[in-house]
Amino acid sequence: MAWVQQQLRLAPRRRGFHLITAEIEAAMPELERFRVGLLHVFLQHTSASLCINENADPDVPRDLEMAFNEIAHEEFPYVHTIEGTDDMPAHVKAAMIGSFVTVPIAAGSLCLGTWQGIYLCEHRDRGGLRRLVLTAQGETN
Repeated sequence: MAWVQQQLRLAPRRRGFHLITAEIEAAMPELERFRVGLLHVFLQHTSASLCINENADPDVPRDLEMAFNEIAHEEFPYVHTIEGTDDMPAHVKAAMIGSFVTVPIAAGSLCLGTWQGIYLCEHRDRGGLRRLVLTAQGETN
């Protein structure tokens, strides 16, 4: 059983759903060594999240952003407002979506479906640098 761990720093992004699969794969070239295993991707922040969703149609991330903005309105009478009007809705969205994804590895590649990708869901207008911890475990060649 082999373990590999890397940290990945993502450049700041605007609010929205951003496909980051290629950045994750580039940060973890050791995936090629794994015959079978798991890649755990953990986001070290509370106002952004990670998800797996469709990677082909650019309308999907736009529609996801629109839907989550309807679910967690900025105009809601939140008590936690010291960090700005976009902060507490960002925490609500992050709590709903989650801070990690786990993807199987087979023959050195992520086992994502044909139309699947890993997204950073940035819930702040200007979320800043985001840090991920990538942990692969499994049997190597």
